[in-house]
Amino acid sequence: MIVKQIELHNFRNYENLQLNFSDQVNIFYGDNAQGKTNILESVYVCSTTKSHKGTRDRDMIKLGEEEGHIRMHLEKKGIPHRIDMHLKKNKTKGVAIDGIPIRRSAELFGMMNVIFFSPEDLSMIKNGPGERRRFMDLELCQLNKLYLYYLSNYNKILDQRNNLLKQISFNSSLQETLEVWDQQLCEYGTKIIESRAEFVKEMNELVGDTHSTLSGGRERLQISYEPSVASGDMAEKLKKTREQDIYRKATGYGPHRDDISFFVGDVNLKQFGSQGQQRTAALSLKLAEIELVKKKIGENPVLLLDDVLSELDRKRQHHLLNSMEGIQTMLTCTGLEEFVGDRQKFNHIFHVMDGMVSEQEENPIL
Repeated sequence: MIVKQIELHNFRNYENLQLNFSDQVNIFYGDNAQGKTNILESVYVCSTTKSHKGTRDRDMIKLGEEEGHIRMHLEKKGIPHRIDMHLKKNKTKGVAIDGIPIRRSAELFGMMNVIFFSPEDLSMIKNGPGERRRFMDLELCQLNKLYLYYLSNYNKILDQRNNLLKQISFNSSLQETLEVWDQQLCEYGTKIIESRAEFVKEMNELVGDTHSTLSGGRERLQISYEPSVASGDMAEKLKKTREQDIYRKATGYGPHRDDISFFVGDVNLKQFGSQGQQRTAALSLKLAEIELVKKKIGENPVLLLDDVLSELDRKRQHHLLNSMEGIQTMLTCTGLEEFVGDRQKFNHIFHVMDGMVSEQEENPIL
């Protein structure tokens, strides 16, 4: 799985840009706020239809323009493909695969598997549960199109149920219609809980060894899935807490309240782990994610590293760089000093300055 070329038109701070990538490691270096992350974002958008930042389509269009375009040429299992993304300020984006428009984003997921790793991800362990749910959802959506279907329907029904709960305070007779929404919420919610439980189980088979290596054999990481309600108990729980939900005007139980915890022995890293332990656990999680994609689809994902090496000590940097072997990687950094002395070869090095990208003719770190 390789990204061969990206073409940008009126995307972020790029009016027109065309880049060809190495199938190994591609480095984008330069000062902050020059447009390095925007290149990684364009690859992510073409792979998932959404920005890793959660921003709206209109915010990715170059200032003063009404539309933006991304075209990505990729190769999957030796077969070339093209993804076209047409961003519009006031309309839904248009997406085409190999020149054929698609109607649903589910048709794009899995076309290109990407793993995005930023400094914010290093804080995933200690931050709120929303980030950890998002981590599970993004990977599961790429690996399983049915999961995307379950999640999309669940979120729509959840919104409708919550709106109904707000209306009941003005019209109590609407309470009778809750049963219909609860049945549908349970149908999709149960599938999500079961999928997440299996995902965490598969991650646990990989993350322990990775974390043990990173910690010098001193620690072994274990992930614990913490659903707000067991899959088989969801219908009963919604029924028992219906009055509470009406009072709070929100649904109190379901996959939208799930979390995952991280343990080293009996120590819960969310509550009692040091910053170093939490960061090591987050790195272990990302590295295990790479291995899980390989295992599930039989190909390497594309790895996007956004200025994350500067946040790691030399030992963890070296381990991450070694893990990139054989994987197409695009990484951003402010300078090349951190790579001096590392044996990893970098085939493409680009300097980014004020929305202009120039390829280095000679490798300055060898």
